[in-house]
Amino acid sequence: MTITIKKLLLADDDVDDCLFFKEALDELQLAVNLITANDGEELMNLLNRISSSLPDVLFLDLNMPRKNGFDCLMEIKSNKKFELLPVIIFSTSYDGDVVNKLYEAGAHYYIRKPSEFSNIKKFILKALNLLSSSNSKPSLDGFVINS
Repeated sequence: MTITIKKLLLADDDVDDCLFFKEALDELQLAVNLITANDGEELMNLLNRISSSLPDVLFLDLNMPRKNGFDCLMEIKSNKKFELLPVIIFSTSYDGDVVNKLYEAGAHYYIRKPSEFSNIKKFILKALNLLSSSNSKPSLDGFVINS
């Protein structure tokens, strides 16, 4: 399958996680442009600045300073300029109730950050393949991406 996604935005305050994400993309040899934001306020300011040329997908951490990922998701999905932007939650935490709320709020997929680098690559590739094949939101059963 050909990945049609060319522009990714990662919002994550953890410098190491951002580095691992970038290294995973590099090792996957995907022709994508990665933009990063280090907190929720920076993310929303960035989206407002580039609203005429949004990324193909946003990978969004939940636990960020200044504005958390859930608040960002709510703001994104309630704004006509951003509502169609696919959002993949990329977080270390996992709580079934929170996952259900994220699905209802409009996130496309949920990935629990894996501890092994090879799994980071595998989950990113799977998410990008899923979005490339269908930009529509999956059923709740297909919302959490795992092996």
